[in-house]
Amino acid sequence: MAPESEVNSSREVRNLIRSNQNQKTLRKSVESWIPRFLFLLAFLSVLTTVGILIILMTETVEFFKTVPLLDFFTGTVLKPLSQTPEFGILPLVMGTLVSSGIALLVAGPIGIMAAIFLSEYASRRVRSILKPALELLAGVPTIVYGFFAFTFITPLLRQWIPSLEATNILSPGLVMGIMIIPMIASLSEDAMQSVPEAMREGSAALGATKLETALKVVVPAALSGIIASFVLGVSRALGETMIVAIASGSSKNFSFNITESMQTMTAYIVEVTSGDAAAGSTVYYSLYAVAMTLFVITLTMNVIAGKISRKFREVY
Repeated sequence: MAPESEVNSSREVRNLIRSNQNQKTLRKSVESWIPRFLFLLAFLSVLTTVGILIILMTETVEFFKTVPLLDFFTGTVLKPLSQTPEFGILPLVMGTLVSSGIALLVAGPIGIMAAIFLSEYASRRVRSILKPALELLAGVPTIVYGFFAFTFITPLLRQWIPSLEATNILSPGLVMGIMIIPMIASLSEDAMQSVPEAMREGSAALGATKLETALKVVVPAALSGIIASFVLGVSRALGETMIVAIASGSSKNFSFNITESMQTMTAYIVEVTSGDAAAGSTVYYSLYAVAMTLFVITLTMNVIAGKISRKFREVY
């Protein structure tokens, strides 16, 4: 007969093998469920988007049962709460595009120059300090930006522009530009950092200066990422609410005069949802029509920008 120690040893080996088999079975079971769980999370985000679209489209259809489609998209007068209401969206579109255009004019050059400095001139230590400090601007609450525009930027500008109204589209546009600088600068710098070092060395070997290399080699090579940063920045400006709601006023002017009070689409939605419009009224449904228009504008801009980015994309 085998010694008792050998019997115990064989039992321990069998138990160990059985334990390993059970662990493998459990691991395979967990691994088989992970893709399903991840798919569920991805599907949940898609389902949320579809739900938002369904709500927007349903309520927008209710609005256009009362207001003609042509009058809405070509009307230059918006008086939703008057006794003879008019629902022309062009004043809101004008306010949105003007404020976003001002923001882009501010953030575009500053963001690109900051990205060039961080990518091409700053040392690693300086970059590690400046980039997080720059990105802190993105963490400031937008309502703080709004009061900053209303209580500081507007009084400051009125010293040089006496015709500037107390609420105007210029101040929030400038402040929105400051707000999206970190987004453009950070994403553009990441795109520039991804350009191979060999391209910089080749440019320097041909006698180009550091600035020439940055502007004529690095920026064109990173153009796809730079365009993406601009699109994200503009999309952020288009959807901004609190800054324009506080500093731009609620005058629905169809004008190119940036010193006047103008209203954006997001600010109009805030105004309608503040309680002035009864649920189920035409004014109430108009906020969904405006929101749907803003959604379509943003989606169209992103699709066009995606095509441009793919056209200029460089693969290294």
